[in-house]
Amino acid sequence: MARPRLYEQVLERLRAYAADAGLRAGDRLPAERDLAQRLGVSRASVKQAIVVLEVQGLVETRHGGGTYLVRDALDAEPVERLVERRRRLPDVLDAREALETKLAELAAMRRTDEDLAALESALEFMASEIRDGGAGVEGDRRFHAAVTGAAHSALLAEFMDAIADQITESRNESLRQPGRPPRSLDQHIRIADAIRDRNPKTAAEAMRDHLRTVAEVRLLSWDPED
Repeated sequence: MARPRLYEQVLERLRAYAADAGLRAGDRLPAERDLAQRLGVSRASVKQAIVVLEVQGLVETRHGGGTYLVRDALDAEPVERLVERRRRLPDVLDAREALETKLAELAAMRRTDEDLAALESALEFMASEIRDGGAGVEGDRRFHAAVTGAAHSALLAEFMDAIADQITESRNESLRQPGRPPRSLDQHIRIADAIRDRNPKTAAEAMRDHLRTVAEVRLLSWDPED
């Protein structure tokens, strides 16, 4: 078995510290130097652990303003699981761009009034999730499913279903990025408008732009050995 990285041990100490201190979402963590002293570890290890928490969307580091909890607990997933997701995510994103760009193009050519209603319903649901403070995950799923349905391509739909679990991972990764949910919703609206207007080229371009935004995640810039 691989020897645990030091910062993995620090992650557990940070989790316990936050719980003992009663920290909740919106609360600020002490400065790295203070945390290192309280936990009895090096400042470098604290910094590495905080980066992992940031990658997982558990904390947000504000430039010049400290680090704040995004959720009520620092329940980080195992680092090895994070490393594995980082390894496979680029392939998933490549597959999504190849499949969903074509699906958007076909949707603009083949959509029906019922398909437009499904797209609109998904947009409204995602908007309501975001208004309520959520990330819009279910609305995002419904929107992309509606685009797939509007393309009326049974084989492409089968391909999408085959990688559904990996798509869910990429969706969750994207929507945990700061400021991402409303940006994704705006891009969904642009895609839906092109499909409604029966403009295949614009629909494909809008979907490609959207999926390249989905690929902009902190996980892919993280080096687990750094």
